[in-house]
Amino acid sequence: MSYSFLRESKLYIVHGSVEDQKKYRLYPSSAITFNQTFAEDSFSVKTLHDQSKMFEQSIINKANPASFSFDVSLTTEKNESTLLDLAIDMDSVTAEANIEPQKLKTFQIYVQTGSTTWKLENAIITSASLDFIPDNPFILRVEGEGTKLSRVGDESYSIPCDSSFTESSTRTPLLVYPSVTIGGSAVENIISCNLQIQNNIDWIPYDTVHSSLSSSNAMFPADYTLEKRIVSGEIRQYHLNTNYNDHADFSTSVELAITGKKVSDNSDFFKITIDPAVFTSRLNPEEVYTTSYDFHSSDNTDTLATQISVYS
Repeated sequence: MSYSFLRESKLYIVHGSVEDQKKYRLYPSSAITFNQTFAEDSFSVKTLHDQSKMFEQSIINKANPASFSFDVSLTTEKNESTLLDLAIDMDSVTAEANIEPQKLKTFQIYVQTGSTTWKLENAIITSASLDFIPDNPFILRVEGEGTKLSRVGDESYSIPCDSSFTESSTRTPLLVYPSVTIGGSAVENIISCNLQIQNNIDWIPYDTVHSSLSSSNAMFPADYTLEKRIVSGEIRQYHLNTNYNDHADFSTSVELAITGKKVSDNSDFFKITIDPAVFTSRLNPEEVYTTSYDFHSSDNTDTLATQISVYS
């Protein structure tokens, strides 16, 4: 008898072109979560002995989208860059062919434990967030969904791929602090900054007779549509007598730039420019007064990849 322990789990993703599906090892900084639930349909059925009495009978043959979440520390070696690419890049096939609606890049997730290998198929990142806090490691948190979760083998299962990504021999987590400008003016005395990329999708049910029979009588989601993409977040600063009127209470169209600078040498590690952006400011009467700027992009951010000008 062999147990599976979360701390021993290994996380891999497989992604790439049709000719070169590449395997990447990721190192989550906390727990990995993944699961899939099934939808239940019930209906009333008469009993044989008393036609006036009814009981509820259930049918379970439709799967909800599988879900996953994990986070990884971004390192100076940038071994995790492909994960950020999967959150922001559009699929090249639909983009080059100008097919609407366009698709996100999909990938396969494998989780290996001491006794089992799990596979989550056709994964899509629906949310990616970054926290710019000088006292904490720079972490990328991702959440997403996929079509099917299944056990594909034991701990010795060979993950199918064409090649493996050659990762650096070292992994160096880093600390960054935020540098923010709104309309070209610097935001001073920043406490923290959060950035979130949201991909809103709707799954298309896998509900044809042929599909259900070929899937062992279980109907899984077949495809999805990307409804919209939103970049949003919050900037929080100390409320001082020198900055209480630095910025207006709101704006419906302004350029907002966030740069993550390395604490070690003040060089730029990450930068995104959102233009146009919408923001509102609010006062937080706490033990120490603070001001928060809640912002979001005001377009559909199909060109999100071009808005990130620095990642080095």
